[in-house]
Amino acid sequence: MTESSDASAPHTEAPAAESQPTPETPVEESAPAAEAAPAPKPAKAPRPRAPKPGSFKAPSPAAVAKQATHPVVAVPVAAEVPTERFEEALAHGLVEDGKAYVIVAEERVEVGEAADDDALHAYAHAFFELEASVERFHARLSSAELSPKDIDESVAAIEAILTPPSVVGDLDTLGERFAAVKAEADEVRTRIQEERRVAREAAVAAREEIVVTAEALAAKPEDQVHWKNDTATLRGLLDQWKEAQRSGARIPKDVERAMWARFTHARSAFEKARKHHFAELDRSNADVASRKEALVAQAEELSRTTDWDRGARGFRDLMNDWRTAGRGRRTVDDALWKRFQAAQDAFFEARRGAADAEDEALSGNVEAKEAAVVEAEALLPIKDLAAVKQALHPIQDRFEAAGRVPRADIARLSKRMAVVEKAVRDAEDAEWNSRNPELEARATGAAAQLLSAITALEEEIAEAKAKGRSTAKLEESLDARKAWLKQIQAL
Repeated sequence: MTESSDASAPHTEAPAAESQPTPETPVEESAPAAEAAPAPKPAKAPRPRAPKPGSFKAPSPAAVAKQATHPVVAVPVAAEVPTERFEEALAHGLVEDGKAYVIVAEERVEVGEAADDDALHAYAHAFFELEASVERFHARLSSAELSPKDIDESVAAIEAILTPPSVVGDLDTLGERFAAVKAEADEVRTRIQEERRVAREAAVAAREEIVVTAEALAAKPEDQVHWKNDTATLRGLLDQWKEAQRSGARIPKDVERAMWARFTHARSAFEKARKHHFAELDRSNADVASRKEALVAQAEELSRTTDWDRGARGFRDLMNDWRTAGRGRRTVDDALWKRFQAAQDAFFEARRGAADAEDEALSGNVEAKEAAVVEAEALLPIKDLAAVKQALHPIQDRFEAAGRVPRADIARLSKRMAVVEKAVRDAEDAEWNSRNPELEARATGAAAQLLSAITALEEEIAEAKAKGRSTAKLEESLDARKAWLKQIQAL
C-alpha cells in the first residue's frame, strides 16, 4: 500500500506515475442457507481495509527524467515479489471463524474478514504494497526535496496501516525497517528545517540589505545625489525584491510586510525628492534662459553699432554677465550661445572691416611719416646737443603732421622715433650732471680717495711680491677700486 503523501509531494518533485489506491470496506459474507439446502457457491473473498492489490505502477521514464537532478533509487513493487517471499508472508497469517489474522510479536491481530486461506492473498499483496511504500518513502528521503509536512504525512499514512495492521506479512521485520526509515526521516526533517531556517535568515538578510540600500539612497543629501544613476539603482533594488519573492526562500509574512513598508517609504521619499529636484531645476533653467535671452537681445542690438569702442566695451560686459548668469538646460544654453556668439562675431567682423578700410585710406601717410623718422635717425649719434635739439623739433612736427597710419605701422614708426627722442633726453641729463657743482664736488672727493687707495694698494702689492707672498686678494681689491674710479670719472 502506498503512503497517502505521495499525491501531496512538493511541486519541485516529479509526480509519481502511479495510481492512488483507496481503502475498500470488505463485503459481508451471505448468510448460510439451511443445512438441508444444497451447498452454496464459494463466497467472494473479502477485501481488506488496505490499498487495492496490484495498484502500484512503476514511474514512467518521463517522470523519472523530471527528477534527473536526484539519483534514481530502485524500489520493489508487489508485482515483482518472488513466490517464496509471498509464501513467507502468507505464513504470518491465518483464517479462523471467517476472520483473517496476522501474527505480530507472537500474537494474533485481526486484520479483516476472510472466508478461507485463499482470501489471505489479498492481505499479503497489501503487505508488499505497504513494504514498497516504505521503500518508496525511504527513496524519496534521499532523492527528492521533501517538506517536513510531506514527511509527516507520509509517516502518518504508513503508521495508519501498521497500527492497527490491515495486511498479512512479516510485520515485525517491516516494523523494524519502518522504524529505521522513520528515524532517518526525523533526521531529514531536522536537516530540512535547519536548512530552511538558514535560508530564511539569509533571505531576511538579503531583503534587509535591499531595504537599507534604498533607505540610504533616500537619505542622501540632495547635492550628493546622482539622479540618473541612483534612480537606476533604486529600480534595480525593486527588481531584486521581486526576484527574491519569486525564487528566494519564504520569510515570515509579518517580517516581509514590515520590510516592504520601509522599502516603499524609502522609494516614495526618493521619488518625492527627485520630483522636487527636477521641478526646482526646471524653474532655475527657466530663470537662466530668461536672463540669457535678455543678454542675447542686447548683443544682437549692440552688433549693429558703429561706435567700435563702445561696442567692444559692451560685449566685454555682456560676456561677464553671461558667465555669471549660471548654467541652464544644455540644449537651450547651446542655442542661446550660438545666437550670442553670432552677434559678437558680426560686430567684430564689422569692426575689422572698418579698420581694414581705414588702414587702406591711411596707407598714404606711411611714406611721409617714415621720411620724418629717417631724418630724425640721421641726427644720431649726438655730437652737438643744441644743434640736434634745434633740428629735431621741426622733424617731430612733420612726423605728427603726417597724420595717422595703418595699425601695422603705428608701433614700428613710433618706436623708431622714440629711440631718437630718448637719446636726446639722455644727452640732456648727462650734460646737466656734468655741470652740477654738487655732483662734481662729490665725484672729485670720491675720485681723490680712490686714487689714494689705488696708490696704497699698488705699493702693498709690490712689497708683497718682493717678499714672495700671495697678491691675489690685493690685486682683486685694486681692480675693484679702479673700476669705481672709472665710473666716477665718467660722470
